[in-house]
Amino acid sequence: MTKFIQYDKVTSEQKEAGVMLITRESDYALRLLRTLRDGEQYSVGELARREMVPQPFAYKIVKKLSAAGMVQVSRGAEGGCRLTADLTQITLYDLLRAMEEDSNISSCMEAEYACPWRAAHGGCSVHARLGEIQRRLDAQLHAHSLEELLA
Repeated sequence: MTKFIQYDKVTSEQKEAGVMLITRESDYALRLLRTLRDGEQYSVGELARREMVPQPFAYKIVKKLSAAGMVQVSRGAEGGCRLTADLTQITLYDLLRAMEEDSNISSCMEAEYACPWRAAHGGCSVHARLGEIQRRLDAQLHAHSLEELLA
């Protein structure tokens, strides 16, 4: 079972330790989607109140959800946001990407990471093993729809 922790800011020590993290932003995004699941239109202020999310944070999250095509935002007196995506087709992995989160278990899983050990020795068994764990984690993140998480 994957252990997730919630946090406000990632420290370099946490990043180096390879802890899988769901940030407060992603947690709040799940909450906002929970309310939007009913198909109704809500103002960002109403979403924030219902899900106990700070309103400035809710605006930022709704903007990212809109950019990812998950919600539609309409302006004006009759405006608000409405869920436009099928949550059975969107995974936790997709949400993390929409929130610009990194699901890598270690910095050496990042494509641009230049490992001095691998460069000096032509490879690294630790990296290979972590790569397998990363593939399994990614498979689990892809395996769970938001509908499943929110039901």
